[in-house]
This record gives sequence, C-alpha cells and structure tokens, in this order.
Amino acid sequence: MRVLIVTSGSTGDVAPYTGLGERLRAAGHDVTVATHEPFRGQVALPFEPIPGDLRRILPLARGQDGNGSGTGPRALARLLRIARPLVAEMGDGIATAVRRTGAEAVLLSTLVAPLGYQVAEAAGIPWAGVFLQPVFPTGDFGPVLVGGRSAGRTANRLLGRLTEAAARPLYRRPVRELRARLGLPPRAVGDLQREQQHRWPTFHGFSTAVVPRPTDWPPSHEVVGYWWPAREAGWAAPAEVEAFLAAGPPPVFVGFGSMAPGHGERLAEPVLAAVRSAGVRAVVQAGWSGLRATGDHPDVLSVGPLPHDWLFPRMAAVVHHAGAGTTAAGLRAGVPAVAVPVLADQPFWARRLHHLGVSPPPIPLSRLTADRLAAALAAATSQPRHRERARALAARLADDDGAARVISWLAALETQPAAPENRDGRTA
Repeated sequence: MRVLIVTSGSTGDVAPYTGLGERLRAAGHDVTVATHEPFRGQVALPFEPIPGDLRRILPLARGQDGNGSGTGPRALARLLRIARPLVAEMGDGIATAVRRTGAEAVLLSTLVAPLGYQVAEAAGIPWAGVFLQPVFPTGDFGPVLVGGRSAGRTANRLLGRLTEAAARPLYRRPVRELRARLGLPPRAVGDLQREQQHRWPTFHGFSTAVVPRPTDWPPSHEVVGYWWPAREAGWAAPAEVEAFLAAGPPPVFVGFGSMAPGHGERLAEPVLAAVRSAGVRAVVQAGWSGLRATGDHPDVLSVGPLPHDWLFPRMAAVVHHAGAGTTAAGLRAGVPAVAVPVLADQPFWARRLHHLGVSPPPIPLSRLTADRLAAALAAATSQPRHRERARALAARLADDDGAARVISWLAALETQPAAPENRDGRTA
C-alpha cells in the first residue's frame, strides 16, 4: 500500500515518523514522508516537501526569551495566532503530496490533521491520526496544551473542550478554503472535527507506562507505544565525542532542542555555572538556540546534532525542554532527567517525568538560574531513586511496539477496504 506520513513542527515532530515509516516500509508498504524542506536531510525515505517552517514563528512565542510564562491560556492564544500563516499554507502542500505519491492511506500528525482530513476525504482514501500528544479532552488530566495541570475530572473535561474550541479559529478559514478548492461541500469546522476525528482511528505514539490511556476516551483513540526515530544508515560517532566520553565519568547532557532560538548566549551563563557548581561534566548541544560553551571549559563539550538513542544512554542525566520526542528519548535511555519546559505540551511532559520519579521538580525556562539548575543536577545524579525509576521505565518501554498497531490497521485496510463506520457509534 502507498502510505503518506504528513507532519509539521520541529525536529522532535519529524524524527519519530522516520522510525514509524521505516517499520511500515519493512512491512511491505511504499512509504513517503511529507514535511518541511529543512528536514529533507533527516529523512531517508522518499520525501515530499510541504510549505512552512516553524522557525519563522517560534521566536515570537511567549516564553522563548525566558521572560514570562510560555504556557497557559494567554500563551496558547498567542501561539495559535502566530501559527495561522503556517497553517494556512500547508493544505495545498498536503494535497499536492497526496496527488504526487498516489497515496492510498494518509497518516497525520497533530498539527496537520484538520487539513489532512479534508485532503483524504476528497481523495477518497482512509486516514489515521498519528499523534505524539494526548490532546483529546479527558477528565484524567487538564488540557495538555495549557500545561496539563488537573483541576478535577469535570473541570478537566470542560477545560479540554474549551481549549479544543479555542484552536478551531486557527483552522476555520484554511479548512473552508481548502474544501472549496478540493470541490468538497462547505461544513462547519466544529461539525467536521467531531465527525472526522472518529471516522478512522487516532494512534498515540507514547507508552501507557508513561501516560495511561484516559478512561473516558472514545474507542477511536488508542495509545499504542512510542515510534522511535530511525538512525541514519552508516552513521558513526564523531571521534571528538568518543574521546570526551572516554576521558572521565559519564557527563550530563544539556540541550533545549527547538526552544529559545537565538538565545544560546544568554542560556550559556547559567548552564555553565550550574555544571561547575554541581561538579559534573557536560555535553552541551546547540539546538536552535545556538547554546555552546565558549572559553576555557575542559569538562564541557559543545556538540551539534547527535542521535539521542546513541548519546543519552551514555549520560548521567539529561537536561532538556521536555518536548515529546526528547522526553521519550530520555525515558528510553533509562537515565534521570531535569526538565526545563517552555511552552505548549512541554509542562505536561515535565510533570509526567517528575510524577514518574525519574526527575526532580521541573524548572520552567522563565525560572532557570544557575543555582536552581545546579541543585536539580545534584539531585538527578546523586539520588538513586531517580536512576532506579528511569531504568525500570526503560525496561517497560523496551517491550512496547508502537508501530505494530499501525501495521495491523494498514493490513486490515488491504483485506477490508470498505468504507468505515465511525468508531464512536455513528455512521460516517
């Protein structure tokens, strides 16, 4: 079957789908990944570009400069507002990718799903969500995109629906115009959302050992396990990194991924001071912020992109922004974490890490200081309970196979291609 995986966002929003795509290819499917052009070099599978680049809007999001909170309703409202131009230009790119590949099924990440549903409907092909975050409303926890803090079951569900409704304006005009260009009848976005997100399944790519499947989710929403990024064929560790790792005890990792773009110099001061104060060695990854060690820091190595599945198991702890992908990589490695969340779903994952016992309390980027980071590093590297919990969770994750359920769904499509019934009990 010709399968198109469509995703948008940062590196952490692309990498998991490279691994899922490779598994689908090994199962006999013809797989293409469609995402933004800057990620072409990270995708070994056939590639289709779609317009947009998150780096255009992330610097404008609240909290990226370390001043003020990047989470909560006001921060989400700003993020949705600045994301509108990105969303508006992606629909035609998805339609072009479906047409060029002759896709027979489409797998859609969270951000592109409302657009991809329309394209798949027009093409008459099945779709499935492949989400990295549990964004569907639930009473089990608060809305993920505003931090996930629980306010009680009834309030959680209400706030989840309100958050879902607040995101609809982001898609209302793009969906309306896309449906018109595709020759589909006009429909209210809310009605479409309620129908389309249940007509086919939505698979969530994280483990129930990390986030149990919410008890009040509809049958259409499944939690299947992580999709691990594919490593580049023939990749070899840089000699400089191998030498640094061999020269002393395991270092800590510090990196903020796609967060704080352009603020690397400002972040370097508290990070390097904390590393010195905690008495640890460190591998510092530049990411989009450009974080690096300058001057004389013999116990600190600055690096660019490196596969987390290779690097993290060699660390004493990992300091990161708690994005879904980096959080998963740290859990897979079985090492303690120090979470420094910035925005969107990151505070939710940061709280999960602390709740699971693999990290001390999170330090929001707006509250990051050398003293706080040093204390957290000392706790993460010296308290055995964090490492014990991390190792136990890694053992649980090793038994998961997130791709297997997607493979079985595609196999069922090949043998039973008839139009589905909505899995919430309504007819399509």
